[in-house]
Amino acid sequence: MSQKPEATVMTDQSLIPSEVVNPLDGEDRSSPEVGPSGNPLVRSEEGIITEGSKVTWDKKAILWALPQPLLVAGSVLLVATMLVNEWGDEYYRLWTLLVAVSATPLLLIAERFWAKRKSWLLKPDEMAEDVFWMASGGLLWGPIISDLYRTPVSDGFLALRDMSPLQIEFQPTTILGLIGAMLVIRFSSSFFYYWLHRIQHESLFWWRMHATHHHLTKMSAMRGNRTQPFGYLALGLGTPMALALMGASDEVFILSAAFGMWNGKFNHANLPMVSMPVWDWFFATAQQHHCHHSLERRQADSNYGCDIIFWDRVFGTYCGDAESGPLGAGKGVRLSIKDQLMLAFYSDERLKNL
Repeated sequence: MSQKPEATVMTDQSLIPSEVVNPLDGEDRSSPEVGPSGNPLVRSEEGIITEGSKVTWDKKAILWALPQPLLVAGSVLLVATMLVNEWGDEYYRLWTLLVAVSATPLLLIAERFWAKRKSWLLKPDEMAEDVFWMASGGLLWGPIISDLYRTPVSDGFLALRDMSPLQIEFQPTTILGLIGAMLVIRFSSSFFYYWLHRIQHESLFWWRMHATHHHLTKMSAMRGNRTQPFGYLALGLGTPMALALMGASDEVFILSAAFGMWNGKFNHANLPMVSMPVWDWFFATAQQHHCHHSLERRQADSNYGCDIIFWDRVFGTYCGDAESGPLGAGKGVRLSIKDQLMLAFYSDERLKNL
């Protein structure tokens, strides 16, 4: 990956001259300390230098490395079992949907007891914003999983699957078959997701499609849905299109959705999660994704895989820092709903100054 200008420590894709001070730095230094990469040093809220920070494998770290892989894998196994055995009779799809969406309330409750950072706990108005974004995403994607109502997105998915030029079908009827099919499609589609996501960070034109999601100053389980409509078009449709083109059955799609919802909610949660070795070679973790949401450009332009991290390992954009600095993009301040919805239409200068 090409290097950004040395003093570019913001995540807004603008080229910030070296004499401009990071607004979250707190000290006006004309010659800031630099780390091994040549980038200015950034510290976490606890004062820990982020670059090269490592996990100390004590009992606490081991305990916090377990929940994400165990609950993500467990939810996938449970949903696959429910689909194959049709638990719940004619309502079995609805029950699997409930398992998938249960990640959000469970993690929100956990945040209140074991917050990674107390300063990230959401205020009522911030939670209301997140409910708006989450409801928007649910209304968009829900019909692909449930037959309760239809939308152009769900109709398009079915039409694309019916006329797919690929002579491939993923229609497994066993638990292991469902899980295997889901993983094959997830790893395949994540290759294209990786490059689309990376381009959005390296091009100001494409950044405007994605910037809303990075103007987060706090992490929380519901925040993964903060994606404006053009962001869904540029990134969110990749996996459904891959599922459709590869002839995935409804059951494979439901299982894929369950995996994405559980892993995605974990990755945005305000919990002190630690990456589990080996698991984190293939699947994205909260520790990795918190780095991706950092205001520090070195961290933000890494870990592009939001569910599958494998391609970051392959193409050299992986960041394994244990600590992340302040969150956000641009000036690192919270944006209004209007800005979040409209920034895709802003001029380059206005976009860079948010």
